[in-house]
Amino acid sequence: MLQVIEGVLSADQVALCRERLAGAEWADGRVTAGEQSARAKHNLQVPAEAAAARELGEMILGELGRNPAFVSAALPLRVFPPLFNRYDVGMDFGEHVDNAIRFSGSVRFRTDLSATLFLSDPAAYDGGELIVEDLYGEHAVKLAPGDLVLYPASSLHRVSPVTRGSRWAAFFWVQSMVRGDAERGLLSGLDRQVQALSARIGQGDPQVVALTGLYHNLVRMWADA
Repeated sequence: MLQVIEGVLSADQVALCRERLAGAEWADGRVTAGEQSARAKHNLQVPAEAAAARELGEMILGELGRNPAFVSAALPLRVFPPLFNRYDVGMDFGEHVDNAIRFSGSVRFRTDLSATLFLSDPAAYDGGELIVEDLYGEHAVKLAPGDLVLYPASSLHRVSPVTRGSRWAAFFWVQSMVRGDAERGLLSGLDRQVQALSARIGQGDPQVVALTGLYHNLVRMWADA
C-alpha cells in the first residue's frame, strides 16, 4: 500500500536541509546498494557518517516521531537513519527491490517499508519520478518538498532519468511492528476512521470506545514489539 504523508518537514526545515546538503561532499550512491541494485543505481549520496547527514537525519527522525499520520501508517518499531541522495541530469535508478535486511552500526533492521522524503521543488527538475509497481500497475510519485511517500520495500521500483535540474531527497527504511502490508493498511484505515468519528461525536462515545478497543486488539494480535 502506497501512502503519501504531506508536510513532514516545514518550508524552513527543507531550506535548512538544502543549505546543509549544498555544502556537503557527495559520493557515488552505489555505496549503499546491494549487488543487484548497484548495477542499476546512478546517483550521488552524502556519506552516512557526514556531519550534515547525521544532523539532518536526527531532525527528520524527530519530526517522524511527532507525525501522527506517519506513526499510524508505518507503526514503526525501528527507523533506519535517513540518508540523502541527489540525481543530476542523466542520473537514474533502474528497477530493483530493496535489500530485506539493513544494518545501522550493530543494529539489524528488517525493511518492511521504504520511504522517500522529497527536498526539491518538482518544478525545478524534469524526470526523477519515483515509480512503484504493484498489482494495480505503476504509480509515478513526484511530491512537493517536505512531503513523504511510504511504500512496501518488497515493491519493484525505480527512479526515472532526470532530464533537467537536480532532484534531492532523503530516503530510509522502516521496520514496522506489523510485518504484513495488508494488516498495516487495515489498521491505518481503521485508525483514520476512529479519529474522524472521535472528532465528530467525542472520544467517550461508546462506539468510539468499542472501535478503539478493536483497533488495539488487532495491533496486539499482529504486532511484534
